[in-house]
Amino acid sequence: MNEGSILVVDDDREIVRSIAIHLEKEGYSVLCAYNGLEALDMVMSQPVCLIIIDVMMPKMDGLSAIMKIREKRNLPIIVLSAKSEDTDKILGLSIGADDYVTKPFNPMELVARVRSQLRRYTSLGDIHAQQGNHVIVNGRLSYNTEEHILTADGEPVKLTATETKIIDLFMRNLGRIFPAEEIYRRVWNEPAFSAENTVMVHIRRIREKIELNPKEPEYLKVVWGIGYKIEKK
Repeated sequence: MNEGSILVVDDDREIVRSIAIHLEKEGYSVLCAYNGLEALDMVMSQPVCLIIIDVMMPKMDGLSAIMKIREKRNLPIIVLSAKSEDTDKILGLSIGADDYVTKPFNPMELVARVRSQLRRYTSLGDIHAQQGNHVIVNGRLSYNTEEHILTADGEPVKLTATETKIIDLFMRNLGRIFPAEEIYRRVWNEPAFSAENTVMVHIRRIREKIELNPKEPEYLKVVWGIGYKIEKK
C-alpha cells in the first residue's frame, strides 16, 4: 500500500499491540518500538513511511525523539499523549508533529488519521508548497523554492546566500521550531559549536528585511528555550 512501514512507539506494549493489529488489518506493515531511542534507531535503519509516537516514555521522550527525527527525515508524525492540555498539543505540533491524538482514542479514528497523513504527504510532497508553481505562500511572504526568491508584499527581498538558506529551511517547514544548533548544521553544513550567537545575528538581519516592525516580529519568531520558527499564517 505504501513504501515503508508505520512505526508505532509507546512504552505500553498493549497499546502498541492494539494499534499494530488495527493497522495490519488495513494492510499496513508495522514496526514497533518502546522508547524514543529505539524509535530513532528504527527510523535510521528501516524504511519508515509514518510514525505514531507517545510523549511520555523512558530513555528518550517522544518530543525529544521527534526533534531528532526531524533533523534527518521528513515524514508524517502523529503524537499520542494522555495529556489533553492545549500547551502540550501546541508544543508537539510546533516541533514537527503533523497530528495529535489524545488517549484514550478510537483505534479506527487513528487509522483514518494515518490514512489522511499518508495521502497528504504522498500527493503533495511538501504540504505547504503549491503544486506546479513551486511557490510557498504564507501571509505577506512568498517563497519560490526553485528560484530561491523571497518576496514580501510582492516585493523581492534582498537576502545573502546564508540568509536564503535559512529562509528556505523555515518556509519549507512553516510553524516548526528549529533549535539554533540544527539551523547551524543544516545551513553551514558543519558541526554546531557555540552556534547561538551566529544564528541569532542572521535571524535579526532577516527580520529587518521582512518584518514591518522587527522589534515585534509577525513572522520570524523566537520560542524561548527551544529555537526559532516562521509563524504559519
